[in-house]
Amino acid sequence: VAVGGGRRYAMRIWLDRTALAARQLTVADIESALRRENVQLPAGRLESQTREFSLRTTVGLDEEADFRALVIGRSPNNQLIRLGEVADVRLAAEDERSIMNTDGKPGIGIQVEAQSKANMLDVAQGMRKAIERVRPSLPKGMSLVVNMDNSVSIQAALHEVVIALALAFISVLIVIYAFLGSLRATLIPAITIPVSIVATFTAMYALGYTINVLTLLALVLAIGLVVDDAIVVLENIFRRAEEGEPTVVAAVNGSKEIGFAVIATTLTLAAVFVPISFLPGDIGRLFREFGLTLTPMLASKANLDKVKHNKVAEAIDRFFTRVSAAYERRLRSLIRRPWLIVAAVGGLMAAGALTFHYLPTEFAPMADVGRTVVFMEAPEGASFDYTTSNAAKLEAIVEAERRQYDDIERVMLRLPGNFSGGGDVNSARIFLVLKDWRERTRSAQQIGQSIARKASAIPGVRINTFSPGGLGRGFGKPVQASLGGPDYEQLSVWSKQLMELAQQNPGLIQVDTNYKERKPQIRVAVDRNRAADLGVSLQTIGSTLETMLGSRIVTTYVDRGREYNVILQSRADERATTTDLTNIQVRSDRTGQLIPLSNLVTLHEVAGAMALNRFNRIRSIEISAGLADGYTMGEAVKWFQDTVREKLPAGASLAFNGESGEFLKSGGQLYTTFMFAIAIVFLVLAAQFESFIHPAIIMVTVPLALLGAVFGLKLYGLS
Repeated sequence: VAVGGGRRYAMRIWLDRTALAARQLTVADIESALRRENVQLPAGRLESQTREFSLRTTVGLDEEADFRALVIGRSPNNQLIRLGEVADVRLAAEDERSIMNTDGKPGIGIQVEAQSKANMLDVAQGMRKAIERVRPSLPKGMSLVVNMDNSVSIQAALHEVVIALALAFISVLIVIYAFLGSLRATLIPAITIPVSIVATFTAMYALGYTINVLTLLALVLAIGLVVDDAIVVLENIFRRAEEGEPTVVAAVNGSKEIGFAVIATTLTLAAVFVPISFLPGDIGRLFREFGLTLTPMLASKANLDKVKHNKVAEAIDRFFTRVSAAYERRLRSLIRRPWLIVAAVGGLMAAGALTFHYLPTEFAPMADVGRTVVFMEAPEGASFDYTTSNAAKLEAIVEAERRQYDDIERVMLRLPGNFSGGGDVNSARIFLVLKDWRERTRSAQQIGQSIARKASAIPGVRINTFSPGGLGRGFGKPVQASLGGPDYEQLSVWSKQLMELAQQNPGLIQVDTNYKERKPQIRVAVDRNRAADLGVSLQTIGSTLETMLGSRIVTTYVDRGREYNVILQSRADERATTTDLTNIQVRSDRTGQLIPLSNLVTLHEVAGAMALNRFNRIRSIEISAGLADGYTMGEAVKWFQDTVREKLPAGASLAFNGESGEFLKSGGQLYTTFMFAIAIVFLVLAAQFESFIHPAIIMVTVPLALLGAVFGLKLYGLS
């Protein structure tokens, strides 16, 4: 569980630099006094003949007034100096540089993440029950709602797959009935299919699988495998029964006659998934989920010899009789011209291979899971107030979009929006939870693009949008190219060149980099010789700067049985300029006199990088981008590879992360895996036929069928 926007209590002490100097005190004196006076220690026991008491000292620092009254020193005329004279003491939040709004109202986000072996649907259901238990105990004016639930899209996908499963089952029965023309014969696969599927659950349970989108899709495919075998066996038994054999004899002889071929077919289909299941990454995890003889027994009890065809079945029989006769005539004609067939096959395979080379490739198609994210980035070094004001403008644009189209369910604003845990506050992120798919006409991608166009009018900030969803699609941009090199200075030059070229590519949108050189910094150079001469240590200088300008946890206190931090920091109006920094005073360990930091340090204002990243242990700068409509992942990856090879020096290396990295990792081994699958099928068939001739004839048609399918993909614009 992670909490966002939380305002944990703390006793905040904002020091007045002028008041400290007037009383000849330093930051170190305040820290020392707080640690010295705020202690709670066991003090032993009182023991009598009949009773025993434990002793514990208490300092009484429980409220703001107690801290204000704390004695921190004495003036030259021996008067007590209290903390309230040199500081503003208030009970406030530990971190006031974060915002979490839901529908424009301030709140706290509680993000619950399922563990690796947990069931997402069970976790979501349990959380909703917990929320209902907590709601009655909430203070007046506070509400507890579910902002975002990843299980909603999972439930919707499962629902659609179950519908597909039912439709596949019904369609199979309709087709069987249309061809056999017998309700009694149709009931046999109608029983075989569900029995086979239910029996599969036993194996799934033993292997630790769950019923999810992938396993249900596998069951949809498995219906085809089961029906293939069932129909072949049933039709052969049915044919023998029509020819006059008793039903039991027809069942035995019919299944024996083609049993060998059915087993070979089933083993071949199962063997295909063996090498594919070893693929790495998400593709391998997908196929790993896709891991029979009831028909003859049922056929033997169905009295198929007494079945009569209906008119529909007879019409279909007559149609296919004509088709078979025409096919036979065409086949006999072509057999007399073998070289014509060889030439046609060779031409088709060459055309298919050529088309395959130009066919677009991508990792996974876009999916709408009911969420989109709008990311706002202000200039590096922007203040919290600057970012907050622009985030409010973006929030207003989103609310206007919400009122206009009524397809946004909930709006959540988080600031800062980088989730990195750093101190930068120049970004904000808005999560949009969309209404049910049936209640809106726009996709998540269209909603995000519409908001981005309108938000581009906000001056001084950059707006990016992306929609999570689909296999392997997270919250990051789909293309993440990491440029590696010898040092960051050289990488900076290369990355700028690559960025300019990427921005000229119309297929890449929202191009950005994680190397930000415009972060304003002030480097504090300490004159070591002068500091040593005046008796001031570097530790004293560093801790003083950290406390006054950054904040420092000095001690803790207990309130209502809970322990909270006591935090020291300079007043906000005294840490706004470089003069405020140099006017801070420290005490000399040698003379005891106060010395301004301006006598000890020199300030240099520079622009530096926000972070220095590595990828695969190599210094790297990442170029990220989204994909324009119609531009695929394969085209983007190839563009980066070609551009780096042609435009950058040989010392520049290129690697991919995120979805683009997964695309390369899985796709690069997919073709080899397909070849292994074909080889395994060949070996299985050879073992069944006890000969290499028949499988060789069959396997010749496999590449032809695969390459022929490429034409269909190209024809329909698929990738």
